[in-house]
Amino acid sequence: MVQLTSRSASMSVESVERAGYATGAGRAEASSGSPEETGSPAGEEPGRREGSPDRLRQLVHRTDPLDVFPTGLTRLTDTQFSVPAHWPRAHRFFAPVGSHQDPLLIAETMRQTTMLIAHAQFGVPVGDAFVMWELRYTSASERLELGEEPWDITVDVSCSRIRRRGRSLGSMHIELLLHRRGTVLATGGGRISCTSAAAYQRLRGHRGAVLDAPIPLLPAVAPRTVGRTSENDVVLSPGTDPGTWLLRLDTRHPTLFGRPNDHVPGILLLEAARQAAHAATGSAFLPTAMQADFLQYVELDRPCRIEATTLPADGDDPLAPAGMFIRAVQDGEPAFTCTLRSPELHPAGPGDVRTDLS
Repeated sequence: MVQLTSRSASMSVESVERAGYATGAGRAEASSGSPEETGSPAGEEPGRREGSPDRLRQLVHRTDPLDVFPTGLTRLTDTQFSVPAHWPRAHRFFAPVGSHQDPLLIAETMRQTTMLIAHAQFGVPVGDAFVMWELRYTSASERLELGEEPWDITVDVSCSRIRRRGRSLGSMHIELLLHRRGTVLATGGGRISCTSAAAYQRLRGHRGAVLDAPIPLLPAVAPRTVGRTSENDVVLSPGTDPGTWLLRLDTRHPTLFGRPNDHVPGILLLEAARQAAHAATGSAFLPTAMQADFLQYVELDRPCRIEATTLPADGDDPLAPAGMFIRAVQDGEPAFTCTLRSPELHPAGPGDVRTDLS
């Protein structure tokens, strides 16, 4: 599988606001682009679509309503959309990190928003397969402090470099801006491609047997070493060398494996990267910036090694946070890479672990 990524960098939340995001009065300008074709039905006027809970679960590929974050969809133009969403204050898996919301809620909301738009506005049939080649976001810790107010957010989306596959979608780039109560929470983006159910069967049909095969559950590292309180949420198993682990897969996990899958879900790889960063630094790691590249499918029934390397501070800013580079290697080939950055690293304490609320 060839890696195809967008290399445009996410703007910082501060730069978005300097560029003209007005509190409560509009949106940042959409990124430029000249799509080859638009994705909305011909002649349809921009408007709001409220989805039923059952329909939303289907369109964001989640089976449990507790794991569904978008609550609706408004089409602004043929390539620009607004998606309201709600973050729980205490999700069973995306639990708070100390006094902050879990930044991986940003990644999961981006993922769900992208699939919702692809299905509802670009004609991708339910049952087709998505490949997220790249996902990136930038936030700031002070924007994620829990506070007392409900976490109702809005995701503004701009789609570009849209390529059609017949009446459906072949691929597109996406830029997203998440905001709440007049404050930008995060910016991000990525690139997806879509594969028809028939083509996916030809590509991955030989892996269908793994859906019914038991996947050995490896021993877990101590939960607190990876920022967790419950072994149920640990996705790393001890490795043979310092700074390395084996990927641990519990296919009974209600969020990570909420639906049958013939490969390791992307959100599990992001969680593995975050847990590896926490373990490698021994610190309360709050990933306020992330750049992830999904290079190939990670198979469920073959060992996958997770490796962590410390990175210097970003750029010329002496106050920029240090980071970690995480790599997943399977069958001797890199399958996934992720760069994470966290501000103000300090030794992890009891308040910096996330509690299993299931």
